[in-house]
Amino acid sequence: MAVDPGLLEHARDLFAGLGPITTKRLFGGTALYIDDAMFAALLGDGIYMKAAGALVEDYRAAGSEAFSYDTKTGPRVIPGLTSLPDSALEDPDEALTWARRSLEIARAAAERRRAKKR
Repeated sequence: MAVDPGLLEHARDLFAGLGPITTKRLFGGTALYIDDAMFAALLGDGIYMKAAGALVEDYRAAGSEAFSYDTKTGPRVIPGLTSLPDSALEDPDEALTWARRSLEIARAAAERRRAKKR
């Protein structure tokens, strides 16, 4: 399932303050990257942010939910991808604040991958 071009454009606008965003395919959606760090994903009609540790709880406290999809054996939940809070969907300043926090997590994960390859 392809991502709606309007959603991609909206996400690029929300996160423009991070710098040049590149994209790759992910789970039938689109992953958003700064350099080699995937900080967000567009899946279905939602924007999901990279999260780990305390940031997951901060997203949940703001009303976000983990990405999930149905399988033959039941729902599969991906806690490391959490929806962008509704309040940030139309507020670029708030969206950018969340994105910067997710980018920190994403950069740390990218660094761990690079270190593992060495």
